[in-house]
Amino acid sequence: METAPTFSAFTGDRRVAAGPLEPLLRAVKEQFDREPSALLLIFEDGTGRQVDFDLRGTIDEVLARAKPPARSGPGRPKLGVVSREVSMLPRHWEWLEQQPNGISAALRRLVEEAKKRDPDGERARLAIEATSRFMTAMAGNLPDFEEASRALFAKDFARFDAFIEPWPVDIRFHLRDLLGPARR
Repeated sequence: METAPTFSAFTGDRRVAAGPLEPLLRAVKEQFDREPSALLLIFEDGTGRQVDFDLRGTIDEVLARAKPPARSGPGRPKLGVVSREVSMLPRHWEWLEQQPNGISAALRRLVEEAKKRDPDGERARLAIEATSRFMTAMAGNLPDFEEASRALFAKDFARFDAFIEPWPVDIRFHLRDLLGPARR
């Protein structure tokens, strides 16, 4: 079962809010109203990607804009099924067409089997990628960034911790939080 995504918001090198989307946006909106000229960066914790929200208007307007629009079109939107294009070689299409229950079912089955093969390894890989994205955005100009990045991808977490130790405390703690699943 997938959990709802969590987010973290920073102004400068200080974390101002963290958690699920609605409480985070309430805290961020409060911060924005107090200091409209402050640069606020919001990151999705699971991916490390920066996300933007329109903070104009009331908190209810901000929350309404933040909700993803209902999908329409092909597929089964009520189930969360999304239609996209896939490009493959003819021999791959031929194989898929021979599978029971159709091409879509075969692709879903292959994805589910791959996810079950090494769930811990997959979680670790995703944690390292999220850590890298956040680190690039927030610490790319800090001392020893390149060395910390090399240690991260080498999974040498002791060296990684040593390189980030002099960095601002909120950035350092957030990096360690993001990296948690890879350390286990």
